[in-house]
Amino acid sequence: MTNSTYIDPLTGRTYPLDVPRWCSDEQHPLLITPQRGISRDEIERGTRSLWRYRASLPVEIAEPISMGEGCTPMVQHAWDDHRPFFKLEWFNPTSSFKDRGTTVMLSALKQLGVDAVLEDSSGNGGASVAAFGAAGGMRVRILAPAYTSPAKIAQIRAYGAETQLVEGPREESQAEAIRQSRQIFYSSHNWQPFFLQGTKSFAYELWEDFNYSVPDNIIVPVGAGSSLLGCYIGFTELKAAGQIGKLPRLFAAQPFNCSPVDASFKAGANGPVAREVKKTLAEGTAIKEPLRLRQILDALRESGGASVAVSEDDIVAALKRLARIGLLAEPTSATAAAALAHLIRNRIVDQREKTVVVLTGTGIKSAQVIAEIFE
Repeated sequence: MTNSTYIDPLTGRTYPLDVPRWCSDEQHPLLITPQRGISRDEIERGTRSLWRYRASLPVEIAEPISMGEGCTPMVQHAWDDHRPFFKLEWFNPTSSFKDRGTTVMLSALKQLGVDAVLEDSSGNGGASVAAFGAAGGMRVRILAPAYTSPAKIAQIRAYGAETQLVEGPREESQAEAIRQSRQIFYSSHNWQPFFLQGTKSFAYELWEDFNYSVPDNIIVPVGAGSSLLGCYIGFTELKAAGQIGKLPRLFAAQPFNCSPVDASFKAGANGPVAREVKKTLAEGTAIKEPLRLRQILDALRESGGASVAVSEDDIVAALKRLARIGLLAEPTSATAAAALAHLIRNRIVDQREKTVVVLTGTGIKSAQVIAEIFE
């Protein structure tokens, strides 16, 4: 643990973890140096949250800001002649997977004396930072695109966060946050690498759910990629620790209307590839230029997975199909189910394999859109 540092993957430069920072001196996104992984004996079985895996973290956090996040249910349903598992991340405290990253990120920052934070978000990330900031007694400011779902903005404001709506595309909220970062610490879920140390609990949790083995395939909605990268980091640690023999295949699900990961993956590139960006129902994935694009592509390739881009009609169809089996997902999450249909149709996943579909957020947060779809 004591040898862990921030690392800039572009330059190899390292920075100590005991000084709060959100980027390198060159304003590159950082990672945290690889961890050793843990064994099943190091799981704190009496802890009913993702903090049961605290031994996997790069620093010891004495007093976590926790509200029982993680340990979300996984249900198996028929889908054509397959029986995939659906990981229901809306059972986290603020009804999205973002709580996994936020609990670790804000706990680490508060331990270092940070008492006020800034976040930019299209909704779920902002709600998560606002809630955990409130739970930890921290002052929170959230910048969100003006088009963000009113229900998500209402949730952010309910937690007492100062909220500013920013006109323009999603990227403008980030640009404004970076401008304001001179006045208040920028605890961005897209930039601050402790967030990924929280989302890697996905991997540890699935490992435990599958009786200390791994599923064959994991399908994840991808915008900035924190859930997919968390899976990759966690399973890589478990493999390094000798707890598993292989990585599961990771599949990135994106709406075709905003699919930079798919464009680069399909082109065999390591950087951005031009593809027109249009409006999408899946607002949580509407990120035109993912900061960690190279790392996302590496995770897909090293795991033997792939990217899948789905149409708006496919997203609506998947959302309706999920609802008919009792799962009301937000459109962003429905991209993963639409990708599942694509992978089955193209015989990329086999019915004998164990496939997990990560449903990252609840449709209740997109009530207006859902109502229009079902009308």
